[in-house]
Amino acid sequence: MRTFGGAEPRQSTMGVVMTSLSSHLGRTLRIAAGLLVMLGAALAASLPQPQGKAFLEISGMIGNTNAGDKAVFDLAMLEGFGVTKVQTSTPWTDGRPTFEGVLMRVLLEQVGAKGSTLTAVALNDYKVDVPIADFSQYPVILAYKMDGQELKVRDKGPLWIIYPQDDFPDLKNKQTQAKWVWQIKELRIK
Repeated sequence: MRTFGGAEPRQSTMGVVMTSLSSHLGRTLRIAAGLLVMLGAALAASLPQPQGKAFLEISGMIGNTNAGDKAVFDLAMLEGFGVTKVQTSTPWTDGRPTFEGVLMRVLLEQVGAKGSTLTAVALNDYKVDVPIADFSQYPVILAYKMDGQELKVRDKGPLWIIYPQDDFPDLKNKQTQAKWVWQIKELRIK
C-alpha cells in the first residue's frame, strides 16, 4: 500500500474485523484448552471405589487415588482396565500356562504413576524393586488368572507379575526371574 505525506495506511474494515475475530478466537481456544486440562485433572484425580473385596493397594508417587493418598482395587476394577493374555513357560509351573491380567503400563497410567521404580510387596512382606521402564519395553502383566482360574494364594495369587519370556528370549534369565513377584498385595511407586 502506498502512503503519502507520512500518513499511516488505513486498514480496511474487513481487515480490522478479521484481526479482532482472530484475537478473540485464539483467546477463546486458550481458555477452552485450559478448562479441558483442569477438568481432565479433576476427573483423573480420583478412581472409583471397589465394589468387591479390595486386594491390591498402590501407593507412593501416584496422582489418582480412591482411599486417601492410595489407590485400592478389586478384581472387577482390574478387569475393567482391559484383559491381556500371556502364554508363557515359567520356572514354577508345568508347560505353558495362559495368564490373564492387566498390563502393568495400563495400571500405572490409571493411577498416574510418576516414579521410575515399583516396589512389589508380597503377602509375606517379601519386596522386590522393579524398574518401571520394563513395563514400557515389554507387555508385562499383573496376572489374576492362570488357565482361566483365579489365582489363589497356593497358586502364587492373588496377583503375580508375569513377564512374557517365551515371546522375548532376552527375558529368560535370573535377573528377570527375580522380578516375577507373586502373592502381591501392594505396589509402591518411587
